[in-house]
Amino acid sequence: MELRTEFSKTDIGLKVLYSGLLVGTFDILAALVNYYLSTGKNPLFVFKYIASGLFGTDAFSGGIAIILAGLLLHYIIAMVFAVVFYLLYFNAPILSAYKIVTGIMYGVFVWTIMNLIVVPLSQTPKSAFNGLQALKEMLILIVMIGLPLSFLAHYFFSIKNRK
Repeated sequence: MELRTEFSKTDIGLKVLYSGLLVGTFDILAALVNYYLSTGKNPLFVFKYIASGLFGTDAFSGGIAIILAGLLLHYIIAMVFAVVFYLLYFNAPILSAYKIVTGIMYGVFVWTIMNLIVVPLSQTPKSAFNGLQALKEMLILIVMIGLPLSFLAHYFFSIKNRK
């Protein structure tokens, strides 16, 4: 699959921004629903957990400002992963030929980076490894981030979608 190259930097930037906001929304909705279904508790706690990465356990006693900080941090992280995906996509053209494999691999990549680097280096409370929970989280990232990014990139930048 050949990539389109006639896009302006602004056009590419808007497509990456759109992609990051979309997959960030997919991911946070999945996290909120998963948390509520698993615990029966207020899903806004998810945002406090995210904020605890930066603010430590004080985040759990915070109010709306902490919730908004968690939401902002979530979208910043999602945007970084979208940018990284597009950088890889444009620099490794083979990724455009295998949308599904690329999406699955990228979801696993995101899970790996988050769980082996970002969370351990953050101030979030640490918990014991749970293989079933890890698999569920990985599947969420594959379905909510990896596959959508792969399909969006293919749609936005493949030659056959030339207008």
